[in-house]
Amino acid sequence: MATPNVAAIDLGSNSCRLQIVGSDGSLLLRDSAQVRLSEGLAKTNTLTQEAINRGINCLSRFKEIMNTYGVEHYRAIATEACRVADNGKQFIQMVKEMTGITIDIISAQEEAELTLKGAILNADKNKKYVLVYDLGGASTEITLATNENKPKILYTTSIPLGARNGAEKFDILEYDADKTVLLQSEIRKYVRDFMINSEFLMYKTQCCNIATSSTPLRLFSIAKNTEKYCKEYADGLKLSTKEIDSVIAGVLKMNYAELYASPHIGANRAEIFIAACTIFQTIYQTLELDDLTASLKSAQEAIINELRQQWQN
Repeated sequence: MATPNVAAIDLGSNSCRLQIVGSDGSLLLRDSAQVRLSEGLAKTNTLTQEAINRGINCLSRFKEIMNTYGVEHYRAIATEACRVADNGKQFIQMVKEMTGITIDIISAQEEAELTLKGAILNADKNKKYVLVYDLGGASTEITLATNENKPKILYTTSIPLGARNGAEKFDILEYDADKTVLLQSEIRKYVRDFMINSEFLMYKTQCCNIATSSTPLRLFSIAKNTEKYCKEYADGLKLSTKEIDSVIAGVLKMNYAELYASPHIGANRAEIFIAACTIFQTIYQTLELDDLTASLKSAQEAIINELRQQWQN
């Protein structure tokens, strides 16, 4: 039986992403929208009506797109915002009723597994192990695993802070030394626990270090002086952390208006980008990494591969 067009939807705490792949394995479409699902979640522990409306509008549009491409086989996942929100399950049921899309609220463990399977496509095969960290809107996963076709997770942790809830919790819009120190301190505690529990220093010299999410992709685009944010170009690029430090130092000097106007950051990221850079940098500095590879490939690629394998086996 011929492999059909398949799709993956990743409903994150800040963005919702759609990817459609054709029967021959070629990428047909990649789309995303900032739904800000976790906006206000840190204060109320519930998804706001405005966030719910943004999510449903986005998913309704994605459903229309999938229909246009003849997609009948897909998997849609939701992560931290829906995991922790008191009304997360009700929202998912509402999505089903209003759009016809069935969404799985996955555990932090499965999120780490899917992210690893996608990110490892960008791994240096000369390294025996891989470290992957994924900075989301409301959580950040760090995973240590074997670097092979079917990677084995050696240790993973989920930090309950991401770009959006980190910005909201610590009231960070523009760089503020005092507020930034508080966020750094919080992140550092989780990273140090990860280092101890994973015995990371035993693996460090044999590790390929990969960072997923738009934050590294945007920073790498800045580093390479692209005219605007180009995630496809930045995918798979490797930079030293000293180069990344230099880029972040420049970002931290920008006020909100400059962040908003930046072709690499823009309106959708300006209000959370300082917090995102703070979390991102604190992790690689605490781990004392020398370099990082940026990866656009993440959970969606893993889902697409799994769907296609179901038809090919």
